[in-house]
Amino acid sequence: MDNLMQPFSLRVSEILDHAARYHPWRKIISRNVEGPIVETNWSSVRIKAKKLSKALQKLDIKKSDRIGVMAWNTARHLELWYGIPGSGAINHTLNPRLFSKQLTYIINHAEDKILMVDLDLIKILEEILPTCKTVTHAIILADKANMPRSNLPNLICYEELVANEDSDFEWVTGHETEACGICYTSGTTGNPKGVVYTHRSNVLHALTSASPDMINLSSTDRIMPVVPLFHANGWSIGYTAPLVGASMVMPGKEMTPEALYEMLEKGVTVTAAVPTIWLLLLNYLKEKKLKLSSLKRVIIGGSSCPKAVIESFQKDFGVKVLHAWGMTEMSPLGTICSFKPEVLELSEEEKISVQETTGHPPFTVELKLTDDNGNKLKNDGKTQGKLWARGAAVVQKYLKFDEKVVDNDGWFDTGDVATIDENGYMSITDRSKDIIKSGGEWISSIELENAAVGHPKIVEAAAIGVFHPKWDERPILVVVCEKGTRVKEKEITDFMSDYVAKWQIPDDIIFVEEIPHTATGKISKIGLRKILENQNYQHPDIQQ
Repeated sequence: MDNLMQPFSLRVSEILDHAARYHPWRKIISRNVEGPIVETNWSSVRIKAKKLSKALQKLDIKKSDRIGVMAWNTARHLELWYGIPGSGAINHTLNPRLFSKQLTYIINHAEDKILMVDLDLIKILEEILPTCKTVTHAIILADKANMPRSNLPNLICYEELVANEDSDFEWVTGHETEACGICYTSGTTGNPKGVVYTHRSNVLHALTSASPDMINLSSTDRIMPVVPLFHANGWSIGYTAPLVGASMVMPGKEMTPEALYEMLEKGVTVTAAVPTIWLLLLNYLKEKKLKLSSLKRVIIGGSSCPKAVIESFQKDFGVKVLHAWGMTEMSPLGTICSFKPEVLELSEEEKISVQETTGHPPFTVELKLTDDNGNKLKNDGKTQGKLWARGAAVVQKYLKFDEKVVDNDGWFDTGDVATIDENGYMSITDRSKDIIKSGGEWISSIELENAAVGHPKIVEAAAIGVFHPKWDERPILVVVCEKGTRVKEKEITDFMSDYVAKWQIPDDIIFVEEIPHTATGKISKIGLRKILENQNYQHPDIQQ
């Protein structure tokens, strides 16, 4: 009696077909790179995606060929999101904020055959294209009137390319475990590593992401992904939104608070980005005395979300915060902090404390903690350990790696240190390489940073450990204050003492105008250490 149900291939093309069939006129509002705000819908996106698939095959694209895409969040990018895998090729997202040498390495390692680039990124293309060994064509994402001047020969205009085709095209089919997309890790140690998503993993991940205890997305929502589509699979929003028939707002390349606020006021109900984006937006809203007229939920991930951000969104603007955690290697969803019944029974202050955790995993994701010897630790909310993950959309092997990156039971070492409580709520206490080891005890740099950012005059903070002759390491804090303000060191340490133990208080505070960030917007601890090295910084006890 086995196998009596119909086969249904879990390929991403089915997602777009569903959106165009049952939600055809759902709006997609987009700020194009050329400047104007335009509107389209899922039916039109499908038509242009099919035209692109047909055009790519005429450019000699074969099944499993890689196509590199360096583009901002626009409706045009959504056409590529589906047109590339629809042609049988693999969508390789490229981060334009990377150094040229990193981009060249990634493109050559993936063996991209075509590069598709937004018109404002032409200078990057001009710099890297001569060193890209496998690229045969470069396509500029623009219409003919806006094609940029360039010394590169034979550039192809995207809008002309698709205009020359009709949409009479059958999506390329195949097994659902075939590769669909590639996203490279940030490469903080060694060269970046390629994570290859399959059609199956993307579909399952989108279904998981949309579920009520995750981002709870439906056809009545309008979602704006501020997180770039090139960052960790775009947090899957490019798949999740059409899967449920949601409307979308694509903000383009403008990430200023003014520009984001304008797009949020296009009826956005759900949005997603890293904490640094929201810190700037909240300051802007308060300065201009503005309100958020339609926003209901904000997903915050990429790095730990300070308590002050959660409280401000919820108390000042009535917007529910969903604190999330994930990784490029996990497609990326690992946990989201929605409320289980046990949490709903708590006081409002206790609920805020729960929201400082990154939440609980959905079905298709398993998590566990171990000690350094691999012994499983208990979930009591206090015991810290190495965090491991496995699931339907978790990496098993990096691109062109001979060995698997999971153990014999399929567990992937996330590189994070965490706690998990009895209800499954997980808290990242640090990256294993960033945790501060002082006198045999662990100090969480994340807890120190979140405590400091709660101070009303501090915009951003970063905690790192520095050598100490007695304690091995001691924490110091690097902070950015609001423009035009000054804060005394004692005022900060006194403020932090309400949130962290006395022995964990940083021994020194360094004031800077800007903290270095990685290409994906996270605080760069490597960059901070280089700055301190260049300044020959030493702990105050050593200086004395």
